[in-house]
Amino acid sequence: MALVTLDVNGRKVSSDVPARMHLGDFLREEARLTGTHLGCEHGVCGACTVLMDGQPIRSCISFASACAGKHITTIEGYDADPVMRRLREAFTAHHALQCGYCTPGMLATARDIVLRCPDADDARIRVELAGNLCRCTGYMGIVAAIRSVLADLIATPDEEISALRRALRGEPAGAVAALPAPASSSAAAPAAQTPFEGFIAKVTTPVKDTAASASSASTASSASTSSSASTAPASRTKGSEITGQFEVPFPADQVWDFMVDLPAVASCLPGASITEHDGDRVKGKVAIKFGPMSAAFNGAARLERDDTTKTAVFRGAGQDTLSQSRANGDITYRLTALDSSRTRVDVELLYSLQGPLAQFSRSGLVRDFVRRMIADFGRNVTARLQRPADAGAPPPVAAFSPTRMFFGVLWDRIKGIFSRTH
Repeated sequence: MALVTLDVNGRKVSSDVPARMHLGDFLREEARLTGTHLGCEHGVCGACTVLMDGQPIRSCISFASACAGKHITTIEGYDADPVMRRLREAFTAHHALQCGYCTPGMLATARDIVLRCPDADDARIRVELAGNLCRCTGYMGIVAAIRSVLADLIATPDEEISALRRALRGEPAGAVAALPAPASSSAAAPAAQTPFEGFIAKVTTPVKDTAASASSASTASSASTSSSASTAPASRTKGSEITGQFEVPFPADQVWDFMVDLPAVASCLPGASITEHDGDRVKGKVAIKFGPMSAAFNGAARLERDDTTKTAVFRGAGQDTLSQSRANGDITYRLTALDSSRTRVDVELLYSLQGPLAQFSRSGLVRDFVRRMIADFGRNVTARLQRPADAGAPPPVAAFSPTRMFFGVLWDRIKGIFSRTH
């Protein structure tokens, strides 16, 4: 046991604790400040982030004894801080929290971003937030809240916040808010470096902003491209991946001619409809309903094809007007002739969701749901090839029953559980 004394939110807290007690446990159990949340307890999720001498640290992997004599600020101690006042208002205005579990740590990191990166854009904010995980929001509201605070400070500087920024750079701070200024030794560190950014740079490729990805996809939809095999391939979408396949009892050439006919393909995709069609480009809507999730994505897409290998990529991006969620993705399908009258179609879906619906994107049920949609799409393709539409007549729209599909997915899961237990 060791006697540990900390200055927590301006109050001295002393207690005899085990030498290896972490700061997060000390704050919750000894100081009775339960606003500091413990998540992964491995320093990964960022929920436990607090300020030590004005700098964000992970309280779940910091020993309390190593913090003795330091100034610790938790979510309960921000009331006098000018940055946090603005951030709290912005988080509310931009719906930047849902369950709230990550919010104490997210606010601590957001405060650091506002002070250290006054000119940060969306991409920079996302890099800085890389050490704070949120399972609910999709980060769009969080990024928008931080960006709005930065924009307001550029338009109308705040002397209290300017003083905190000067103190962070080791300059005379003047009048500062109640939070202690960072230790002067930290001023020698590069201003643009966070404790996690160096780690990220070592173990990952450069971070690509997902909002920029959606914007790039939308821009690409309106750019001029060629559908020939020599066209340079566009970059792959970053996000979740789902694969599936189906067989069609027709020759590969016949199936290929059908699969590059965009109105015909759309008529086989449950919930899809085309409003505009120009060559290999379309605009339209995809309606989805699955349990509590309901959305109608309006957007644009284009088809890139390779007639030699019978491979095509359908690239698109869209937005749901109700939730303001955005989606972009690539659907790649490849045809393989099994024999003279049978063709296998392999489908790979790469997609990313941003906004409130992002919380559903990695759900196991959603993945099963999409695989069922691929299977239904294959059955619709076969039906259309068996009964071609009359020449000149608009193609029929594939019937879609969300209830039937929902219970079909659940039944498949139930059967899978029983098959594994017997």
